[in-house]
Amino acid sequence: MSYETFRYPGLNLGRAHPEAHDAAETLMFGFWVFMMSDAILFGMVFGTYVIQLDATAGGPGPRDIYDIKSVLIQTMLLLASSFTFGMASLSNKHKGSPPRLLAWLVVTLLLGVGFLVFEVRDFLSMFDMGAVPSRSGFLSAFFDLVPLHGLHVTCACIWLICLVGQIARYGLDTDVKLSVMRLALFWHFLDIIWIAIFSVVYLAGLA
Repeated sequence: MSYETFRYPGLNLGRAHPEAHDAAETLMFGFWVFMMSDAILFGMVFGTYVIQLDATAGGPGPRDIYDIKSVLIQTMLLLASSFTFGMASLSNKHKGSPPRLLAWLVVTLLLGVGFLVFEVRDFLSMFDMGAVPSRSGFLSAFFDLVPLHGLHVTCACIWLICLVGQIARYGLDTDVKLSVMRLALFWHFLDIIWIAIFSVVYLAGLA
């Protein structure tokens, strides 16, 4: 294990991609800093949710509005998407053919969109029950936290669509390789945040 081969946390491209590997050192460091700032943002909204958990103002609480079956499906979809993006990252590292990388990215995109479909369906169901953000402090905090994660997933899906278009148009050039690395980090980060939401919001709320 040498400094020249392993320069930054996560999956390094290595000597097979000398130009992209060198360029990734600075870019990945900067992206890690961005991820830390995003983690702070989520930490603040998590804290707000925990404080407001009992502030239902006589309105619906967690047991009234959470659909654990739908949430489990969402969790499985995101965990599966983390695996498929991992396979895409390996294809990127080991000079797999562009079609193979594209296939893994498209599957990841479909899983991400599936997650968003189930999440939006849950939000609409809550609205039908009168569980809107203005109803109570609890609901305001819930719709501050969970849709914030959904917004991040939506942005990641848009980024993924653009990345698929880049690969189809330009192939696996240096910019594309670096984009795959950064998006992979962002995607796995969102999966970790969702596990925290699943545990703190849904499991603890229904306990």
